[in-house]
Amino acid sequence: MSRNVTLVTGASGGIGADLARVFAAHGHDLALVARSKDKLDALAAEIAATGRPRPLVIVEDLAKPDAADKVAAALASAGASPDILVNNAGYGLLGDVADLDPAGQLGIVDLNVRALLALTLKFLPAIKSARGKILNVASVVAFFPGPGLAVYYASKAFVLSFSQALGYELRDAGVTVTALCPGVTTTGFQDRAGFGSDMLLMRFGTATSASVAAAGYEGLIAGRRTVIPGLANKLLCYSAPLLPRAILLPMIAAMQRSKS
Repeated sequence: MSRNVTLVTGASGGIGADLARVFAAHGHDLALVARSKDKLDALAAEIAATGRPRPLVIVEDLAKPDAADKVAAALASAGASPDILVNNAGYGLLGDVADLDPAGQLGIVDLNVRALLALTLKFLPAIKSARGKILNVASVVAFFPGPGLAVYYASKAFVLSFSQALGYELRDAGVTVTALCPGVTTTGFQDRAGFGSDMLLMRFGTATSASVAAAGYEGLIAGRRTVIPGLANKLLCYSAPLLPRAILLPMIAAMQRSKS
């Protein structure tokens, strides 16, 4: 018999690691994917120390074109199959499109969009067979255009739109798709993106990755289509369509460039 697992990408830290902890605490068997073997091994050992099954560790760069095939092969060799897929891996780069390295910006699309889609397509038959679930980590930025982080914002808009459409298509198959849309969250994302603590955006407060993970898990299990943790974030997202772009675009650009 196949070992049913919850497959969590980007599990080496931040929201991904805390999602793994939340799923494990609720009795889910796990497979963890990221580039850092040391961090994945440490997390697997931490979870196993609680008495839960030790998660499978799959070391893979999901931005590579054949990554989904390699993850599937690793699962098959372990006799495992995902009934829940958590697409969390992603990153962004702060700066104007014309000024940033093209390879880095294409890498955002490769990881945030193409890898998410490739993994979903690869494992959707197994998830449908198990009447399982998919959790895609988007962001509140999915509701906005984002000068200064244009490619990242656009990638998360894809994640939100795709998640909602796929969830509707699967409504009669017993499969739910949830888009988790956190606001500013304390993770390693800011360092990689090039954020500074003196950015105006960072003065709006940050959530913890543990609180975001808990909200995401709760929403997934409840079968909710979209999860936006925090009242302020909900109000922000729901007001997005009402704000004229002539006001919204310079406001977002200022938040991501202004210094205190």
